[in-house]
Amino acid sequence: MTPDLILAGAGLANALIALAVAEARPGARILMLDRAPGPSGAHTWSFHDPDLRLDWHRRLSPAIRCRWQGQDVRFPDHARSLRAGYASMDGMGLTRLLAETPGVTLRWGTGITALDAGGVTVGGDRIDAPCIIDGRGAAPTRHLVTGYQKFVGLEFEMDAPHGVTRPLIMDATVPQQDGYRFVYLLPFSPTRLLIEDTRYSDGATLEEDAITRAVMAYAHDHGWTGRRVRREKGVLPIALAHDAAALWAEAEGSAVPVGLRAGLFHPVTGYSLPVAAQVADVVAAIDPLTTAAIFNGVRAHAIGRANDDRFLRLLNRMLFHGCAPAERHRVLSRFYRLPEPLIERFYAGRLTRLDRLRIVTGKPPIPIRDALPCLREAPLLKESP
Repeated sequence: MTPDLILAGAGLANALIALAVAEARPGARILMLDRAPGPSGAHTWSFHDPDLRLDWHRRLSPAIRCRWQGQDVRFPDHARSLRAGYASMDGMGLTRLLAETPGVTLRWGTGITALDAGGVTVGGDRIDAPCIIDGRGAAPTRHLVTGYQKFVGLEFEMDAPHGVTRPLIMDATVPQQDGYRFVYLLPFSPTRLLIEDTRYSDGATLEEDAITRAVMAYAHDHGWTGRRVRREKGVLPIALAHDAAALWAEAEGSAVPVGLRAGLFHPVTGYSLPVAAQVADVVAAIDPLTTAAIFNGVRAHAIGRANDDRFLRLLNRMLFHGCAPAERHRVLSRFYRLPEPLIERFYAGRLTRLDRLRIVTGKPPIPIRDALPCLREAPLLKESP
């Protein structure tokens, strides 16, 4: 039976599109194809409660692994508790939710050898569909210049209660290495704890063994011992310059790019779930469900968002190009002294003009002489290979 929608890749962006389209179009036949042998437990996606609309809280509720009331941050010069709720889900929970969604068929171990606006080729067989969406992860493009957020996380079953009661989303009291470094803690139970070491770095090389040792040292310093039950790692883009119109012009006539492939992520934090939910809403609202219609709708959304995110990319250029790597933690420390509603709007990607002014006024996050060369993103795009 010919599917109505083929989703290339079973990552977060396509998974949320499948959930939204299945709800908006009962009876729609949605086929998801992924080359991985099966679902992975090596992914954690988190969000702050204000990041998502209530209908997405409802949709994702069965896949949520844990929810917390509030979160904490720590810096060498201050610590703060924030009121916003926080939640996390993993790849296994998301896959279970897809399996329970009527109309969605997910095929693992299915490598796509060719893809275009009208269908995909799998193992020599062609599968056609009215709508093809490509969410197979980031692809090289000269229209997006990035820094990198690199991380290794280890989840432990501790020998005794660890004492962490809610997420510590940034512990920047650790020695600063390879850019801005912080440790991220998620307490899934009184004895289950994820410890993740993250660096905002200029280079993409992930020194997995060294960062793993740093995680183990952090656990040792806190007196925590236990059994490792899960590992996750990644290198996420941090947007410094983005020409979304040029990126979409190159994709014209192809399948619809989404997720990292389309530069659709929070430029500063790398959080992708709230952005993926917005794109899924765009797709679900478009009629007819065809590649051309969805391409036009997602392109308009992506270019509009890229324009709105220009200020966030400026902040990244100031952080990566206007600030010495060992001093980057001072910029983040200053940010977390700002009013809490502003911080919530920042994570949700809904900064107002007054918010932007508040972030850069007062004592500058970096000296003016260092900030001036960071103002324009066009030079970075011209230098991009």
